[in-house]
Amino acid sequence: MAKRTKLTPPSTASSSSRPACSFEVHVEKETFKFNAAHFVAFKGFRERLHGHNYRVGVKLLGSRKICSDGYVLDFGCIKAVTKTICKGMNEHFIVPMLSDVLTITMTKVDNPVTQKQDEYVNLTCEDGSQFSFSKHE
Repeated sequence: MAKRTKLTPPSTASSSSRPACSFEVHVEKETFKFNAAHFVAFKGFRERLHGHNYRVGVKLLGSRKICSDGYVLDFGCIKAVTKTICKGMNEHFIVPMLSDVLTITMTKVDNPVTQKQDEYVNLTCEDGSQFSFSKHE
């Protein structure tokens, strides 16, 4: 399993002056996935709450000098960050925060078990339906 992608510099380049290059890399792995619930709402319409299984791909574009070892980037870093993001989104609710047909409020409720306050996201839809989720969901 390669950790980095290697670009071979042109044969005319000396080792002291590595060439700049452009690159486009697409990284996709079976482990880049999460599942989450959501609904779509707009004026006069609201879907039922439902979920999906999402697969994630990462596309990197840029230009950068080739490092002294001949590599452009470390795929291990890209994989670790992507897996962390997917883990953070797994089994959560995606809230359409900018919707003009939802009223979104936050409330804090004392939890006698943990002796801390739990935060909740409360949604009221244009059609009167209401949802309340732990902020951590």
